Amino acid sequence: MKINQFAYVPTSHEQIIKELADSRFLSARTQKMADPVMLYRGLLLKFFLEKKQSRAVRIQKVADLMATTNLNAYEYTTTQSSVSRVAFYNVALQLLGFQVGLDFELDDPFTALKKFKLPVIDSDDPLTRDQLIDAWYRLLNTRTKFGQTLIDDLAGKGYYAQFYDDQQLPRPLFFNGKAQAVFDTSQLIRDVVYVESSLDTDHDGQRDLLKAEIIRPADTEAGLKVPTVFTASPYDQGTNDENADKMTHNVNHPLSRKQPTQLTYDDIKSADKQPELPAPRKINGNTDVAEETFIKNWTYTLNDYFLARGFAVVYSSGVGTKDSDGVRTTGTSAETLSATAIIEWLHGDRPAFTNRTDQIGIKAWWSNGNVGMTGRSYLGTLSTAAALTGVAGLKTAVVEAGISNYYEYYRENGLVVAPGGFQGEDTDVLGELTFSREQSAADYLKIRDTWQEQLKKLRIGQDRDSGNYNSFWDARNLLKDVNIKCDILLVHGLNDWNVKLSHVWNLRNRLKQEAITQKLILHQGQHEYLNNFRSVDYTDLVNLWLSNKLYDVQNNANETLPDVLVQDNAEPETWHTYQDWGSSSIDHYTLSDPRFTNLNENTSFSDHLDEDLFKSYVKDTAKWQRALFTKSHSKMDNHAIQLVSEPLRKDLVIDGRAKITLSAASSATVGLLSVALVDYGKAKRLTATPQVLAAQKIITGYNWRKDDLREFIPEKKASAYKKFTDAHMNMQNRENAYRVDDLKPGQFYTFEMAFQPTFWRLLAGHQLGILIYATDMDYTIRGNQEITYTVDLDNSTLTLPLLATDAGTN
Repeated sequence: MKINQFAYVPTSHEQIIKELADSRFLSARTQKMADPVMLYRGLLLKFFLEKKQSRAVRIQKVADLMATTNLNAYEYTTTQSSVSRVAFYNVALQLLGFQVGLDFELDDPFTALKKFKLPVIDSDDPLTRDQLIDAWYRLLNTRTKFGQTLIDDLAGKGYYAQFYDDQQLPRPLFFNGKAQAVFDTSQLIRDVVYVESSLDTDHDGQRDLLKAEIIRPADTEAGLKVPTVFTASPYDQGTNDENADKMTHNVNHPLSRKQPTQLTYDDIKSADKQPELPAPRKINGNTDVAEETFIKNWTYTLNDYFLARGFAVVYSSGVGTKDSDGVRTTGTSAETLSATAIIEWLHGDRPAFTNRTDQIGIKAWWSNGNVGMTGRSYLGTLSTAAALTGVAGLKTAVVEAGISNYYEYYRENGLVVAPGGFQGEDTDVLGELTFSREQSAADYLKIRDTWQEQLKKLRIGQDRDSGNYNSFWDARNLLKDVNIKCDILLVHGLNDWNVKLSHVWNLRNRLKQEAITQKLILHQGQHEYLNNFRSVDYTDLVNLWLSNKLYDVQNNANETLPDVLVQDNAEPETWHTYQDWGSSSIDHYTLSDPRFTNLNENTSFSDHLDEDLFKSYVKDTAKWQRALFTKSHSKMDNHAIQLVSEPLRKDLVIDGRAKITLSAASSATVGLLSVALVDYGKAKRLTATPQVLAAQKIITGYNWRKDDLREFIPEKKASAYKKFTDAHMNMQNRENAYRVDDLKPGQFYTFEMAFQPTFWRLLAGHQLGILIYATDMDYTIRGNQEITYTVDLDNSTLTLPLLATDAGTN
């Protein structure tokens, strides 16, 4: 167990006293106490909900803690003349949820503190009065055994709730730069409004109305202005899973030859012109009172966390979703504008109505005008899209696994390539999945023909026949037009094969050109949220970030958050900070280098499998993957080139985007190439999906939502290998994704392929594998064609970006 903490802000003693007083740990009387023991007893008694429990109950709870091997904490504070470091940290560990005899021993708490990476202040022994205050403050800001800071855990148990009637308690309240759970979530107000957008995507002669669901603190009714955490979720109003599944495309067909072209980017560039809009609706009156409310079936626990801390939360699904107008467009500026419309309303720049017909206007009168966006995947994509417009009011976006270019989600280098786990999905399937207007029978009847026409446009535009980049995809490249004004926090999984790492890599590198602050967190998961993990204080990092961006708290968030925070793949619960992602130290290898062993002793391979074997692998791609990646002989021996390095003399860290240049030929006029880099070496690798450590242990507020504590933990059985990056290419797109090149049978061409960016540590003794093959059962078209591929290893090279200390060492 390692409880890493990156969000703590070093704080002066004077500020510590102020914050402890604001949070009611210090009173006017206790601030004058000179005796450390008396002060310590007072702090411990206050810890156990002074206004909720009798003194007798609180004394008993303090007495349940052991301060030394023979004195409980209450006895200690009534019989001793000083507070020793051992006694303080023995009690501290128990308050943090650690068990005597199991997690630590009373005669030596410091070994456990070091093991769990918990902080210990530099102090005298015994502690002076001021050191005791500083140590108590640091303890409250230390993370417990169950993943929250002690002050957050205490808040969830009712610490701040005992002061709900205390009008002098600051609301919002900030402790160590982070918003505290001082708001009564039992009194939350839920409103529905309909924001008028600058769109008419269903061409009905009226601007599209967009449903927005608002959850805000009751204190706003008394005049408190709060910022908003906004999540744009196309899934929020329901999904059409069955219809979408029926539309999934067949991928078991031959790769088609494409007619060569000399296209340039100007030939396929999207103009993305907006059509002329109908006039805005007339406002027939104004009110501050919403007509509709709602029950939330789905929430994001990170958003729930902020509801207890003085933030409003808004959800909106956008065009083409239930109770909104318009149609789904899967990635165009229309979806972006349906997100920015909500932000503009929150900022006071756009009208909204209390219902869909009466045109009674309602403003976000409770909003302070500052908005931060959150969400993963499609939700994170819309956060990115909105941020890149520079819309006023959007102060930051926390983007988790967001798409930055839809072509790279559904295509790669002229190939139709699926997002991981969704073979056969495409823009039309995703459009149908999220077109929840379909679930309102009368509304869908009005829009059915329009929607079918829109689906047809998506099917034609996406062009699954060629896989080329075209104007359809250019209109869905979010990095084309960048006008970002807000700071951004990017979060992505190093094992995410759905929204692959090229999206965050390209976005981050583009944002380096802008005058904004950006931060990056790379974890070891797939397509996962990170707000309920033990090994990293992600929620606290986001709290620090949003308190700074949305409440303008001067908490040094830009300096405190690491520029790049990376979870180690080889050591559990270990995180490292870096200044950047992507090393400039490059090592070059020729594929015929004697340090690589060609396991199958071949330079050619066939892509054709016996029909029964092909069907078997289609049915169970994990079986195909095992046969392909194993170093032992398998049925894939003649269908790939497998190169394996010598055992590494020391750890090797690949930091950034590796590239491979292949001199290769196809026996046909069509062809595709796939390459994977593999970490060979027996090890209990981390699970790519998080495991539940403790169910419902995370409390986001008093009598409020709970969440499971999770973590990526070592697998129970050691595995022999792990693919950590790959690349794919249509051999007719060796120049770029929109120009089609000729491919003559038997002729060698040069193919330069960039792997998915990564940050991967291969341990000493492990081997680096290079696997060259064609059809990828998990991602590409599966044609099972009679094609033989040949690679000239002497004229093929691999370049690896390595951490500077690793360059040239293996």
